[in-house]
Amino acid sequence: MKVLITEYLRIDLDTEQWECRCCNHVIGPARELYKEGTLVYHRDPREIHPPLLDEKKYAKTFAPDPKWCAILEYYCPGCGTLIETEYTVPGHPPVRDLELDIDALKAQWSKRKEEKVHIAAGDIPTPARPRHGQSH
Repeated sequence: MKVLITEYLRIDLDTEQWECRCCNHVIGPARELYKEGTLVYHRDPREIHPPLLDEKKYAKTFAPDPKWCAILEYYCPGCGTLIETEYTVPGHPPVRDLELDIDALKAQWSKRKEEKVHIAAGDIPTPARPRHGQSH
């Protein structure tokens, strides 16, 4: 069973792998940080936030200092889709933004799968109907 996690990531619970939702590329083990299986582009923050003042005249230009700010972009190795961007401190390891309980997800989705089987077999619960004159 494949479970959607973010706009560009899903987990295949059967294989316990992160996958790209755009190209189906397997990114890596779902029990690990997905960022470890991506392509990483370390951006100069001044590319994104250019100086507002002339750097020749002013020491402070309102642009992030690359000695203090790093922008990391994580891309799918299969199709090049930008999966995530993070602002961090230079040299800091990737931020662990998602840490999922895979066993709990498996239990939750197997229960939903069982419910779908019952509905497909005709065990459809009948919704309560409002009486005449009552609002929904």
